[in-house]
Amino acid sequence: MKKYIIYLLHFYKIQNNRKKGNNIGRLLVVEFKENETHPFDEIMEVFRKYPDFQKYEVDYAPAISLHDLEILPDQRKVYCGEQEVSLTTKEYNLLCYFAANEGRVLTYEQIYQRIWGNYVQDIENNTIGSHVCKLREKLYKACPNRQFEIRCVREIGYCFEAK
Repeated sequence: MKKYIIYLLHFYKIQNNRKKGNNIGRLLVVEFKENETHPFDEIMEVFRKYPDFQKYEVDYAPAISLHDLEILPDQRKVYCGEQEVSLTTKEYNLLCYFAANEGRVLTYEQIYQRIWGNYVQDIENNTIGSHVCKLREKLYKACPNRQFEIRCVREIGYCFEAK
């Protein structure tokens, strides 16, 4: 797995030796291969010397391939065979969550907390069902000979199964 390290340095316009509200940001994105330790260590040493740098780490997620379905997390794209499947943000997030938990029954509560961030019993089950229905329509249309299924587990949640 690749890991991208992003540093953000804020420069301020200085007027009369005081910081003003005019914040000018600079962004540096650095990618290293596993064996490139020396240049990485040198750059990290420079960053440690300057406390104004803010560090953000972003993991590069590899593609998820399940037979004819391919999910590219770093591009937020889904392909069935050679055909790209256009999904909304929620549909895409649902598919990634389901695929990452292949074969496992995910409860409505788990799904709602992961995708929407909170959970209130009755209303959200319908919301999840609606989004899953649209996700299925799009995937099943794009993949008529699919090797996967999004199965409803009555009153519990959903399970993504690859055949």
